[in-house]
Amino acid sequence: GTSSSQRPKRPLTAYFRFVMENRPAFREKNPEASNTELIKKLAGAWKELPASQKQVYEEARKTDWKRYGEQLAAYKAQLTPAQAAALKEERRKQLAKRRSIRAKRELNLLGKPKRARSSFNIFLSENFQESEGNSPVAKLKKLFDTWQKMSASQKQPYLQLAQDDKVRYENEMKSWEAKMIELGREDLVRSKKQRLKKKPAETAKQSETAKASSGGKKAKLKKSEE
Repeated sequence: GTSSSQRPKRPLTAYFRFVMENRPAFREKNPEASNTELIKKLAGAWKELPASQKQVYEEARKTDWKRYGEQLAAYKAQLTPAQAAALKEERRKQLAKRRSIRAKRELNLLGKPKRARSSFNIFLSENFQESEGNSPVAKLKKLFDTWQKMSASQKQPYLQLAQDDKVRYENEMKSWEAKMIELGREDLVRSKKQRLKKKPAETAKQSETAKASSGGKKAKLKKSEE
């Protein structure tokens, strides 16, 4: 079968071409520098580069891009419809993955509060290190069984910690969302529906029984007005 490994490689951008070409020389000059420092130096040098020299890298990219277009067309022409479809799907998955990584990174940079942890999660993190089991999966299973067998009073401290964490999360989220609105990033603010969804299990159960007893919609409306 044809895999994406035979697909022609996209040409480097002008900047990356510059980096690849000049990295060895920069490394020689700065043997002590970490990779991050080296990239910073290269990025600085690229910024300082006169437009005429940048143009050289840009032209090389254009030539490569044209050749890439021809190679890609030839490559696609020899694929069967099934291979083409599989390749398209693989590409879609890669792009989706990249997008989600980018979105996560952005939220980290914007300092989005850490999600509230469940009582079981808190129990896990406290006991994982000492738990018996040869593999992480075995440890997890063992702790899950222990948790299932624990009495309500044994679980109570963890339930309390989870409740506190939920309050922490809600407070942090409120101020974070206010900050995002100031920055013009309303797209990152939860909808009212999402905020209400985070109700404790008890009220959810009550609304379920109310819904069952009085034919659904009316009870739901009542509930949301309360």
